[in-house]
Amino acid sequence: MLRSFVMALLLLTCGALSAQNLLAQKQEHRIRNIVLVHGAWADGSGWKSVYDILVKDGYNVSIVQEPETSFQEDVAATKRVLAQQDGPCILVGHSYGGAVITEAGTNPLVAGLVYIAAHMPDAGENEADDGKRFPSDLSKSTAIKKTADGFTYLDPAQFHEYFAADLSAEQAAFMARSQVFNLADNFKAVITTPAWRSKPSWMLVAGSDRAIHPDLERWYAKRANSHKVEVSGASHAVYVSRPKEVAALIEEAASHGR
Repeated sequence: MLRSFVMALLLLTCGALSAQNLLAQKQEHRIRNIVLVHGAWADGSGWKSVYDILVKDGYNVSIVQEPETSFQEDVAATKRVLAQQDGPCILVGHSYGGAVITEAGTNPLVAGLVYIAAHMPDAGENEADDGKRFPSDLSKSTAIKKTADGFTYLDPAQFHEYFAADLSAEQAAFMARSQVFNLADNFKAVITTPAWRSKPSWMLVAGSDRAIHPDLERWYAKRANSHKVEVSGASHAVYVSRPKEVAALIEEAASHGR
């Protein structure tokens, strides 16, 4: 009786140790470096909650601050941060940032790409033309304004409705008043070598996105054979409003990227 009890205890202990070893191996082999790229009319501060989750979970997180003064300069800013990484990384882009990581992600340090409610153009394409496949509510609105020197911004009075409907009015107002003006020509920048053609990709579809049509996000994911998740009811600002879901997808990519 005692011998049987001891044997059972040993088996349970060995099983627990094996599970711990498997978990440790999985964590050891996951990619540790994450680079986050924001989209148009925003800056890197929107990633704060996602950043906090990832750092708590043991990742090294860098955030690109794109100037939005030209597509080439935004790609260069991203490559500048990639060059600072000490090993393979997961490159993440939101919205217009999806086009940026598509161009910048050919860097050999990039092991996988994560698109958060983002554009994902192919070679010879630009996001403005791709957007016409499934026109968004924003594209049919009067919310996009243009400055005399060729930059675009979202009308602060309509920012909450089209960009961040699932955030509080106060939070959306702050984002609207701190938005980065984006050069209009950035939306027409043509992709040369799309990184998702040669690297694994993940797409988070924001179910109630009014800035990029959710069907376009689904179409991009299907074309690229991306690992896709959908967040029902999420606005375009899903990276701000649903940080847990966004961080979970990034961590999934980090555990599978090569």
